[in-house]
Parts: sequence; structure tokens; C-alpha cells
Amino acid sequence: MELLPNPALFNGKYYTMKKLITLAFGLVLACNSSQTTISSTTENKTANAAKDVEAYATTITEAELKEDLYIYASDEFEGRETGKEGQKKAIEFLKERYEKLGIPAAKGGGDYFQKVPLEVSQLPVGTITANGKEFPLGEEFLTFSKAQGEFNNVVYAGFGIETENYSDYKNLDVKGKIVLIKSGEPIDSQGNYLVTGTSQKSIWSNMSESMGKRMELATSKGAKGVLYYDPLNYPRFKSRYEWMKGNESGRMDLVSNEAEPFFTILINTGLAKALLPKIGSDNKQRQLSIPLVLDVASNNDLVDSENVVAVLKGSEKPNEYVVISSHLDHIGVTPDGEINNGADDDGSGTVSLLEIAQAFKTAADEGNGPKRSIVFLHVTGEEKGLLGSRFYTDEEPLFPLEQTVANLNIDMIGRIDPKRVGERNYIYLIGSDKLSTELHELSEEVNQKYTQIELDYTFNDENDPNRFYYRSDHYNFAKNNIPIIFYFNGTHDDYHRPSDTPDKINYDLLENRTRLIFHTAWEVANREQRVVVDKATK
Repeated sequence: MELLPNPALFNGKYYTMKKLITLAFGLVLACNSSQTTISSTTENKTANAAKDVEAYATTITEAELKEDLYIYASDEFEGRETGKEGQKKAIEFLKERYEKLGIPAAKGGGDYFQKVPLEVSQLPVGTITANGKEFPLGEEFLTFSKAQGEFNNVVYAGFGIETENYSDYKNLDVKGKIVLIKSGEPIDSQGNYLVTGTSQKSIWSNMSESMGKRMELATSKGAKGVLYYDPLNYPRFKSRYEWMKGNESGRMDLVSNEAEPFFTILINTGLAKALLPKIGSDNKQRQLSIPLVLDVASNNDLVDSENVVAVLKGSEKPNEYVVISSHLDHIGVTPDGEINNGADDDGSGTVSLLEIAQAFKTAADEGNGPKRSIVFLHVTGEEKGLLGSRFYTDEEPLFPLEQTVANLNIDMIGRIDPKRVGERNYIYLIGSDKLSTELHELSEEVNQKYTQIELDYTFNDENDPNRFYYRSDHYNFAKNNIPIIFYFNGTHDDYHRPSDTPDKINYDLLENRTRLIFHTAWEVANREQRVVVDKATK
């Protein structure tokens, strides 16, 4: 599970048009909504496969999960930090397991490794000078990569929004220029939001999603960079900056192939008012005659890292894909030499994925393999900003995203949330209903039929302050309108600490949760029609 906030949000490279093309909005419901999900699926399976699915699920056992996790979360793997020796041991372990299972490499030719080009930019140093006044990095502005240049003016684009019925960029030329924008969205004199035309906020009021949309939009219009004023969330990013500064850690990101990368700078109130004194109430878009000097420098070091990807080809619909994912990395060794073993985060998800792969392979060996192809995706760099999954979705999808039916993401499923009140046999589900009503209903029915786990949607709330929906690898699929389910047990006192060890895992719960995910993947893979996306985002 990645720390919050995600420093990759500051990386303008993340939001280039190449990387953030989204699927078309408005996919319609393609089947009768009264159809019963489980029965419609099983009617189209062979009788033998329907009878044996529970037998395949029983190949997922506490004993095997425990055996693998005691290896994967051992000191030998040195905390599996991205690009370090322990991560190399982890990928070799996974490769050997898939070879032993007889599940082929996704790239073919026995090559299970998808190289993910990464670089570490050291925490930058420097200043911004506006109207002759100097502002040091870390006080009135934040960025995590270099930003340099001299500009004679700044273009103020208000909220930085453009929709079918509203645009802050009308009659503005921002090509090659610095754009100043602010959070929020415009409201009329009656209190209605101009984007929706109602009293309801739009996606532009969602901090986690709208920041990326604003950067994508500015990039598409040729802007050089953005100064973003968001006073409510500035303290959260400042905390991340101070943590990185105190730990002398740089920011890891995907290697940029752009000659002049776009940059994003989050500014605080002092700098914002130096640029536009009444920025809070002034919504008039225009060019501001303000001399601006950006002098922020950083050095970059390349990092060698890999995703591990295996695939079990479908028997009837091999060109449609169900991706089951977990992240293979963790946070490595503390400055004083203690190993962060990451048994729950995300050793639990990793060994769960291996057991699910074994169950599907057992079915395939008996002639009951899934109709759709199953992609077993172990991603790197999750702890550094969801980097491995972002590379897979934005740069090098090994299988077409338009043919990817769903992503089931597993990140921390071996423990119990000590703050939660209720039965121990539970799992938090996040995102199951955000893009596909059908996937959500299928998930509920599968659980009722097979595992009877309490499905807890506490963190699925759009207003959840933890923002877990945006903090694990499923999000890079969801932003591409691929239906997802994120399986999660919640945080605990051992989260991101050396005390996250395999002896603290609840293996009976890990077994049952893993079987739930297997059954859900089985249903998604074997139903006659792919799950419908009825809530696609623009």
C-alpha cells in the first residue's frame, strides 16, 4: 500500500496526452438488469467445470500460503525495495514459481519480466522568483522534479476546467507558457455549479482525480507547466515533502522520453497572492504581466526494475483478459538496518496471487480452463507511486486495455484492522461499484454462494479521508475505465514497519479471502458476456 499523498501527482510527465487517453463515456447496459449473475454464468459452463469450481478453490490452502509467505517475507529478501537486490530475489522467486506451475510468461519465450524504466530524482533545491521576490522550495511551493526557465508573464486560467458547457481556456493562448490555476469549480449566484448546472459538485471538485485532469488539459493545450493553488491540500503534500527531506530520499518515477518535460508546482497562499492578490475570489481568465524565474534543480539516477507477468490463455475468448494484480515490492531496510519484511504489505497479496494461479492451472489441466485469459500481474514500484502498474497501463500494456475485462487487485489481505468493530471474517472492498454495477453485483453473489465473508465498504465512500481508492495499483486500470475491485484488510500498527512479519498473518482469513478472489475471477472469466461498464468517466 502506497503512502499518501502520492508524489507522482507532481510529475507532469504523468499527465501527457499519450499517457492519459481515456475510454469513451456512455457505454450502455448491454444485458437485462434482472439477469442473475451466477446462474447466467454457470449455465454457460460445462457441467463438469461448474461442479468442480469449489474443488479448484480448495487447492488454495493455509499451509501453502504460509509456506510461501515465510519465504517471500523473510530477511533474505531484504524488504524488496524497488530496484534493490531484495527486489531481484523476489522476481526470481516469482519466475520460478510460474515455471514450476507451467504457466507461460506473458511476453513469451520464457521472459516473465517486463522492464520498467525508472529514475530517481533527488529531492530538488531551488527557488521561484515572482515580481522580484524570492520564494524558497519547501515553504511557499512544492515540486519533486526540476523546473527551470524565465517567463515574462503568467496565464491565469481560473479553475483550469474545460467541459462541453464550460471552459476556463476560452480565448486563452497557453502554448509554451506557465499557467496559474486553482482548485475547486465555479458556482453561479444561485449556488449551482456551472459544470453540472445543479447543486451537485462535479468530478472537478475531487482532489485526487481533478488534479490529474487539470494537468492533462493544460498539457494538451501546450502549456509548459502549471502553478496549482490548492490551500486545503497543500499541508498534505508538505508532509510528504518533509518526510522525504528527513529521510534523504528522492522521488522515483518513470523515465521521461520528453525533451522538455511538463512540470507541476503546488503553491501556497503567500506565493499565490504574490501572483494574484485576490486569487480566491478572482475568476477572470487573463494574462498576468508578472516576471517569473523558476530555478529548481535536481539530479536523476536510473533504476533497474521489473514487473513479473504470466498468462493463462482462455479456451474460448483468449483475446479478452482478466488481470489479477498485486505489488511485489516493499520499502526495504530502515536507515538503522532493520528489515521491513512486508508480510502483509504486500506479501499477503503476492502469495494469494500465486495460489489463485495454481487453482486456475489445475482447472486448465483438467480441461476446465477459463474461457477468458487470466493475466497474473505482479507489479513493481507500488510503494514509489504505483509506477509498475502505471507503466503497464500507460506505456506498455502487454495485452490491449480495450480487451481487458476487469482488474482484481490484492493489496494487504492477511491481517485484521484493529480499529474495526465486528466479525473477524471480513474484507474491505473498494471500487467494485464505481464503474460497473454488474461487477459489484457479481462480487456480492459470488461471496454469498461460496465464501460468506462480510464485505465491508467503509473505505469505498467517496469522502473517505484515506483516499485508498487512489493508493493502490487498481487505480491505473480504473482511470482507463476498466472495472476494478480492490481487496484490502485495512492498516494496522505494523504497517510500513519492521514488525510486519509473517507470524502475525491470520492464515485462515488469508485462505478464505483468496478463495473469494478466485471465485470472483472465475465468474468474470467464464460468463458469456464481459461485465458491462455502465458508469464510465470522461
